[in-house]
Amino acid sequence: MKREPIYVETRIEADMEDLWNASQIPDQHEQWDLRFSSIIYQPKEQEEDPQDFTYKTNIGLGLSIEGWGRSKGTHNGKDGSRTSSLHFGTDQRISIITEGRGYWKYIRNDKDLTFLTQYDYQTRFGKVGALFDRFIFRPMIGWATALSFDVLKRWLEKGVTPKSQYIQFFVYWMLAFFFSFIWIYHGLIPKILFQHPEEVAMAESLLPDGVSAPNVVLVMGSGELLFGLSWWFVGRRKWLHLIQAWAIPILTLSAIVADPGTLTHPFSPLPYNSSLFLLSLIGLTISRDVPTAKTCKRKRKE
Repeated sequence: MKREPIYVETRIEADMEDLWNASQIPDQHEQWDLRFSSIIYQPKEQEEDPQDFTYKTNIGLGLSIEGWGRSKGTHNGKDGSRTSSLHFGTDQRISIITEGRGYWKYIRNDKDLTFLTQYDYQTRFGKVGALFDRFIFRPMIGWATALSFDVLKRWLEKGVTPKSQYIQFFVYWMLAFFFSFIWIYHGLIPKILFQHPEEVAMAESLLPDGVSAPNVVLVMGSGELLFGLSWWFVGRRKWLHLIQAWAIPILTLSAIVADPGTLTHPFSPLPYNSSLFLLSLIGLTISRDVPTAKTCKRKRKE
């Protein structure tokens, strides 16, 4: 199957010079672009010469990818549009990318600017590398490009620094994964799979006679499991934080009423659930206006 180049497009309400500088000056570019940890320009003999540079991308566990690049910016549009072409690559064997080419384009509209990129690259490791690129790396780097464009857009339009945006983004997702784990675990392990005696006993103390406590525990566990899974699929997670902020005090009070002795346990539900409640409020606060790759177009118009 033919390999599709990566394409990302967004519209930004900003001055052309501000957008150009944010994407062409290294100490500004490396602030918002997830694909680069540092960019260093090399000296030029003539002002009109292409700009050579080296880049570094930290990939975790103390590892990094270092490579080279050459860019050429032109102001050739009669309507004020600009273009910047790019040739890049790396000789490091741990990098799946060997060499690639692409461009950025800056287009003036009536009230804003269209900022877009398209690029493609060759891969290492033969067919294995091609499969890895197609199903894992290419979707990942395309997503990172789109997220970076949205961070740039918010920086230029709202003045929110890229660093604070990325802190908000990663805290938002860490909380989502954490809450998902909590609800899935408490629904699946003590309620559905093992029907822990304390779970059944607490249910029996709250239920009227004749109602099967094990069945109620099973239903509660299924609900918690589904709520935990919803953190992966619901787009507007602020509503999940809101539901959780209401549910946690009710569940805590129910546990205490069912067995007041839990207040003296080493892992009492009161301090534990209070921590979850506070994290829910934090999640509710930061879930507003989180950077996202979804605001960008990912397909070129035919």
